[in-house]
Amino acid sequence: MYKRILLAYDGSETGQKALLDCQDIAQWSQSELFLIAVMPLPTTYIGEGTVFDSTQEVRQRNEYQDILDEGLRRLAQGGYQASGEVVVGESVREITQRAREIDADLIVVGHKHLEGWAARWWRGAPGPALIEHAHCSVLVAITH
Repeated sequence: MYKRILLAYDGSETGQKALLDCQDIAQWSQSELFLIAVMPLPTTYIGEGTVFDSTQEVRQRNEYQDILDEGLRRLAQGGYQASGEVVVGESVREITQRAREIDADLIVVGHKHLEGWAARWWRGAPGPALIEHAHCSVLVAITH
């Protein structure tokens, strides 16, 4: 039985499907819900390297906070109470770290199948890394 569910929410179509799946599981198991929006470290490319860009950080943080607030609003409209926060860093590390901190029983993420080998090659596959680093079960809500 899942008592604490962590949803990594990005507002995308797959994120919205994950949110719906999360609601179903929470209703069935009477779970606590936690949402996080993972913001990458804001950087700017200069020549061959990157540098931290503090001016982008404020704008990006506001965008990610809006995404998180939208997810929390959708849950509240469905009668679910949840807490949430924006975290900054590499997604797999931030998701697994936060899941450990709240002692989550389940991590829920969305994933969109990409068409063609080139699209999969360019984007990479963060899913397996999350599964390998998670201390608990992982549900991947898939869209096509």
